[in-house]
Amino acid sequence: MKNNRRDFLKAIGIGSGALLADPVIAKTLSKKDIEAIQLKGPESVFAIREMETDYVVVGGGMAGYCNALAAARNGLKVVFIQNRSRLGGNASSEIRMHICGATQLGQVWRETGLLEEVMLTESYTNPQRCWEMLDYVMYDKIVSNPNITLLFDTMLYDATTKGSKITEIQAYCSQTEEIYNVRAKYFADCTGDGTLAAVAGAEFMRGREAKSEFNEPLGLETRDDITMGNSLLFQSQEHDKPMPFIAPSWARKYKFSDFKHRKIHSWEYGYWWIELGGLENIVHDGQKIRHDLMAVVFGVWDYIKNSGNHPESANWALSWFGSIPGKRESRRITGDYIMTQNDILKLENFEDRVAYGGWPLDDHLPAGMDDTSLSPFRAIALKGPYSIPLRSLYSKTHENLVMAGRNISVTHVALSTTRVMATCATMGQAIGTAVALCVKDGLTPRQLASNKSKLKAYQQLLLRQDQAILNIKNEDPLDLARQAKVSASAFIPGFEAQKVIDGYNRDVQDGDSHQWRANIANREQYIELSWGKSQKIREVEITFDSGLNRHLRLSGEYGTMRNQKRGAQPEMLKEYVVELYNGNSLVKKEEITNNILRKVVHSFEGLNVDRVRLVAQKAHQDENARVFEIRCYA
Repeated sequence: MKNNRRDFLKAIGIGSGALLADPVIAKTLSKKDIEAIQLKGPESVFAIREMETDYVVVGGGMAGYCNALAAARNGLKVVFIQNRSRLGGNASSEIRMHICGATQLGQVWRETGLLEEVMLTESYTNPQRCWEMLDYVMYDKIVSNPNITLLFDTMLYDATTKGSKITEIQAYCSQTEEIYNVRAKYFADCTGDGTLAAVAGAEFMRGREAKSEFNEPLGLETRDDITMGNSLLFQSQEHDKPMPFIAPSWARKYKFSDFKHRKIHSWEYGYWWIELGGLENIVHDGQKIRHDLMAVVFGVWDYIKNSGNHPESANWALSWFGSIPGKRESRRITGDYIMTQNDILKLENFEDRVAYGGWPLDDHLPAGMDDTSLSPFRAIALKGPYSIPLRSLYSKTHENLVMAGRNISVTHVALSTTRVMATCATMGQAIGTAVALCVKDGLTPRQLASNKSKLKAYQQLLLRQDQAILNIKNEDPLDLARQAKVSASAFIPGFEAQKVIDGYNRDVQDGDSHQWRANIANREQYIELSWGKSQKIREVEITFDSGLNRHLRLSGEYGTMRNQKRGAQPEMLKEYVVELYNGNSLVKKEEITNNILRKVVHSFEGLNVDRVRLVAQKAHQDENARVFEIRCYA
């Protein structure tokens, strides 16, 4: 792999290998090594940083974000590499696609875990609906974690391998003129493009498969190298006077018939169907595709403003347009299992399931705006959510390479549903947690997937950290609440106190509420867990109701936002008290006055108690207290 590295260094003007070692972020070289380095002319401006860590996550979209955060919260030291100055990928302020997933089913399957934490925080923090505030919320959670070293504006360009393992990656930051050589135990490809897998020589797939390969009804008669395209979005605002627009000479020209299959119903936020590139090399032709998409954006806006078919747009003007295309598809890394259309449609529940999806099989025609006579997509709605196996989240050929996002081990048809960002986020949390366990227990991801007892413990940890897994309930032997007696001051029929330890922390569409509920409109109510003898309690974990039947996402489209509840979610318990007793003595009391999160963990030094009481005082906009689950740990 060093040839790529030498070529890259030569291209940016580092012929002699000039080196500066930073003792803060780098593993410092010996004095003898440093003294041996000869700095020659302008090459001395470049610094080479030698770094060593537990885990490298490459790619800062929603998959990489949840991956890095999950690994760090589970104890790993993480170097997190992002080639932009924003986190979130397609969801960031640079691209502005809203985060979609299983909520599209119209049921109760909004994704929880780290993604839910981010979206609940953003909804409360950002009532003004500013895209940069989502950037801020995500940035804050990363830089506030001491286990994460974040490298912005840093592009992976090479990897060093030994046998079936990656030993080191090389990356370059143009903003700070630094080369990073980063060694780690595990590496995650969350680039979307499968860049790390490609430079490391890992096996990957690209294009659309033939029916004969995986017996997929939506497959082709003959495979090809075609992909879905990229999109550019725009936003506009209404003003109190006419706002003229003069299109640039390079803008494409459109007429009424071009929009037969592409509805212009509003223009404050548009349009996912401004799509191109599927018939080209989606990565290597990226500069051309971006310019062509710019020509489409300004051509569409020219049509809206100047065709005469939308006179109500007279007072509207562009307020923002993207310059970084949102990608849908490129390389897909081969894992031990390749998910297919058939797995999706039969709603497969794999033994090693660790995440789920629910977006339709939503395949976009590769020509995009180059052929407006065709519908831009074909979609098959699903009846319910499907599971995603761990075996699709690690490389088949490289034992310490894992992946999350749109580059996981799926066919092209299966990718049409797994590619959306909420689904990618859950994959990220799943694999980041898996790697933390692998490092702790000395396992590979393949060994974790095949070891039934380890796999079950891993799934239980994901559930504890609010990652939903279909048809798996809380059976954590460490959860002391499961052995407790539960009582309450009151309850609404069908929402009895005992339900907080029934193993489910959400509505799972089985006819049971799985929730304690009591009216707190006129008085506070409590629910209590008690044991026959004293227990040492270090953590009390509570899962509240955050309205998982609704969408919760930032969008530039007012119609999408009108169907949401912005701010703190109305049914969320806002004010409550956690009390810990030993006999008749109150040992510890914590008062919460403005909770906005679904999953809350209360940590203590380790107290000997025989009762834990949650006193519910006030919800944000609901007359009831709603609690799905209470867990207690020593």
